[in-house]
Order: sequence, then C-alpha cells, then structure tokens
Amino acid sequence: MAKMTFIKSAVKMKDFPESKMKEVAFAGRSNAGKSSLINIWANEKIAKVSQSPGKTRLLNFFAMGTSYIIVDMPGYGYASRGADEITTWRKMVQNYLSQRQQLAGLVLLMDMARDWSEDEETIAQYMMKQDLPVAIGLTKSDKFSKTDIAKAIARIKNQSRIEDVYPVSSQTRAGCEEFEEFIFRNWIKK
Repeated sequence: MAKMTFIKSAVKMKDFPESKMKEVAFAGRSNAGKSSLINIWANEKIAKVSQSPGKTRLLNFFAMGTSYIIVDMPGYGYASRGADEITTWRKMVQNYLSQRQQLAGLVLLMDMARDWSEDEETIAQYMMKQDLPVAIGLTKSDKFSKTDIAKAIARIKNQSRIEDVYPVSSQTRAGCEEFEEFIFRNWIKK
C-alpha cells in the first residue's frame, strides 16, 4: 500500500484541497470504524480514533500516496450534538457529496451486527442518483464466525441491493487489504 499522509480538515468547499486526484468518501454511523480502517490502510495511526462517538466534526482529507484521496466524514446517528451543529454537518456533507467533482465513490462502513437502516439507505440512494458507486464495509468481522459473516453479507446485500460488500476487521486486519484493492481497481484505476 502507498504511504498515506494527512492533507487537511475542512468544512467549506472553498477550503477543500485543490487536487486532480480522485476521492473516496468514508461514511458511517459514529464509531462504525471509519478512522480505524483509514489507519489500517495507512499502516499507522493517522486518523484520530475515539471510544466516544461524534469526534470527527470536519471533512478530513488524506492522500493515499499519489493515487487518490480518502475523505473521512463525520459519523451520523449521534444525537448528543446541538441541532445547529447537526444541521451544519448535514449541509457540509451534502455539499461535498453533490458538488465535489473528484468524488469517485463512497465507502459505507457499518457494524456487521447491525441491519441496513434508513440512514444508510438515504446515503446510498443519494450517491446512486449521482451515478456514483457505493461499497459497504462490514466492520468488526473478527467478532463473528465464518458462517455468521457469510449470513451478514447475504443479509446486507439483500437489504441494501448493493453487491460490493466486504467484511473487515481493524483488530485482525482481515479483509482490509482486499477491500482497498477493490476500491483502487474499480474506482481509481478506471
């Protein structure tokens, strides 16, 4: 894997990095494992990981060598923030997803134990309307048997109607490299 570097954090379009590289956005509930997967792909602790939800408040841009940029977005589903802050986050994310021409696709991370929810459906539909791909990373796969992993993949494929579903574990690194290779081969290298 290429060396990953932190570029910057931003809220407004005018502050986003100027780059021609394609971008892959990371979305998911608070504490779904977005920053943990970024750290696995980086091979170092480059993205801040917290035990308490809602720590990522900005769009964080990381360069994957000279290949592409990963954008770590604030988690959704964490309600202890004020209504104004949630509205600001929502607007920031919608502006990024709808206006960023470099966006190549969205990685939607979710805990393998969870079912597909209205939140995930809203984001996936938003991306599909823009004709951009979505891949799902089912996190915490190390806590499940191979049989349960296969059942979870089938369940999420059925609920989401998205075929690209990958089990990943930041604890054992299982599936992480294969997932990154899929993203690179299908979204970046094209």
